[in-house]
Amino acid sequence: MQVRNLSLLVICQLISASGSIVVVMLGGIIGSQLATNKAFATLPLTMMVIAVAATTIPATMLMKKIGRRKGCALASTSAVVAMLLGVVALHQASFVTYIIAVMMFGINIAFTQQYRYFAAESVAAKYVPRAISLVLVGSIGAAFVGKELATRGEFWIEGVQYAGSLVVLAAMFVVQAMLFFAMEPAKTHDEKSKPKPERSIREIAYQPVFIVAVLGATAGYGLMTLVMTATPLSMHVDDGYSLEQVAGVIRAHVLGMYVPSLVAGFLIEKVGVVRLMFVGAIALLATSIIGLQGHTMLHYWWALILLGVGWNFLFVGGTTMLTYTYSTAERFRAQAINEFLVFGTSATASLAAGTVLYYFGWNSLMLIPIPFLIIISLALVLVRKNALLLTKGRARA
Repeated sequence: MQVRNLSLLVICQLISASGSIVVVMLGGIIGSQLATNKAFATLPLTMMVIAVAATTIPATMLMKKIGRRKGCALASTSAVVAMLLGVVALHQASFVTYIIAVMMFGINIAFTQQYRYFAAESVAAKYVPRAISLVLVGSIGAAFVGKELATRGEFWIEGVQYAGSLVVLAAMFVVQAMLFFAMEPAKTHDEKSKPKPERSIREIAYQPVFIVAVLGATAGYGLMTLVMTATPLSMHVDDGYSLEQVAGVIRAHVLGMYVPSLVAGFLIEKVGVVRLMFVGAIALLATSIIGLQGHTMLHYWWALILLGVGWNFLFVGGTTMLTYTYSTAERFRAQAINEFLVFGTSATASLAAGTVLYYFGWNSLMLIPIPFLIIISLALVLVRKNALLLTKGRARA
């Protein structure tokens, strides 16, 4: 096991997650200040997620060609440029420039999502669930770092609100770029059986387990993006809560997203990936139920915590299940399909968040996840006895 790689990936995850927290928490608020039409307040975040979706396949192919270390370091530099461009946008009060800056940050996020594959390739096959979940632990620290940057950095640069937060983030991403060059190249674990010919994209994607793995990760990420993107607007703009109160709820949400990573990998080994993902779907259903009950701080707090837990179990579980469906030689193509679908859906959810909230309100937004969660739950029931899950899941436990 490459302990050095995993340790440095945790730090890199902390930096990237801190940046994401600041951008997501402030994105809608800054957007509402800069946009002439408040319905487009979340457009910068939507364009960011579109940039993530558009970059996923090129990111995967680039890392296949030059390696994960160099690819991720290159993405870190795009985050540095994005943060500095964001400062320019705030100084000029330019909504268009701010959108471009946030989109550039989306490039880094696309590479950040590859950290879990980097981690999976740094351990023996039986430790893959642990590696995937543990690399996300860095985001626990980001829940505190990101909140402090967003709230305390608001007036660090006189006359340019929020610019101080972005300048500090730019420096952090410079450090991140250097950390990648301190890592060792990922070592793919050997196939236990005799290597088989590479399958076509169609053959890989038509596997029931592949479909459910992608469906789980896509539903988890898309629904999480929908609710998380809308929450700061609902709380701060519609309900009048302070930025500090919004930051507290977002921090609780981020902790809900990543604290389960401490145990998710071990739970997969004990109870199986299907059961873990099913619990994730139930947690997301509870989010909708609580969100429909009211707009108090406790309603937001509990809804967002459960939103995080549900995302974690579906995302970690879906990623783990995905690794059962491809060989070492097929991994980049399979991963590219998964990432594109996950973040394409997330982009749609981000755009829908501001629009649904503006025209229909919070309660209507809370109803949207329910049918999708019913579908993913039924899909998990149907695939639970699939031979691929029984053989590979047992072999890695």
